[in-house]
Amino acid sequence: MPDTSTPDSTGLPGIPVYEPTERTVPSRARQRASYDHETVHSILDAAYLCHLGFIRDGAPVVLPTLFGRVGERLYVHGSTGSRPMRATGAADPGLAVCLTVTHVDGLVLARSAFHHSMNYRSVVVHGTARTVTDPEERRLALDAIVDQVVPGRSQDSRPADAKELAATAVIRLDLDEVSAKIRTGGPNDDPEDLSLPYWAGVVPLTHGYAAPEPSGDLDPAVQVPDYLTAL
Repeated sequence: MPDTSTPDSTGLPGIPVYEPTERTVPSRARQRASYDHETVHSILDAAYLCHLGFIRDGAPVVLPTLFGRVGERLYVHGSTGSRPMRATGAADPGLAVCLTVTHVDGLVLARSAFHHSMNYRSVVVHGTARTVTDPEERRLALDAIVDQVVPGRSQDSRPADAKELAATAVIRLDLDEVSAKIRTGGPNDDPEDLSLPYWAGVVPLTHGYAAPEPSGDLDPAVQVPDYLTAL
């Protein structure tokens, strides 16, 4: 469960943090790990694509999928016939999963090939995924997934009807066993390599949106909504 008394990775007391576990403490570069809620939430909220890992028939499977966050819960949806959704519903108490989110912020080019790296922000969540059966929570989860991609979109589109809801499964993963990991800054070249005649530094990567392209059958009277302009 989240621990609100343990100091976070910066040593500041009183900041709500996730309690580190054997699975959430990295074996390398532990100084880059963070467990405070604000850091974890900010990384999750800046993304809409995650990778969901689980074991199927004794072999690991990792699927890219959309997700949404509501408080201390993550939601993923899919067809009721998809394997992870079926497996979650069939398992008791649920399906053991690992969910990850990663942002690449820059390419770090060092003088030596060994020290090339990336600047990134990532979150890893371990836990048990459970099927959401409560109708109100299912609608809340589906709205959250839509709004995770484009904030405000769930209120500006037709909600799923009964047939669509019957064909859609939703699973929930609580944010209990969680860690973030962040790298910033330039290359970490060895002192003896600093005089080598190779360019070194960071190539920043940015995320952006182009102008919205209307559907060919869109009524010309329908204008681009404000929430898209805000992107």
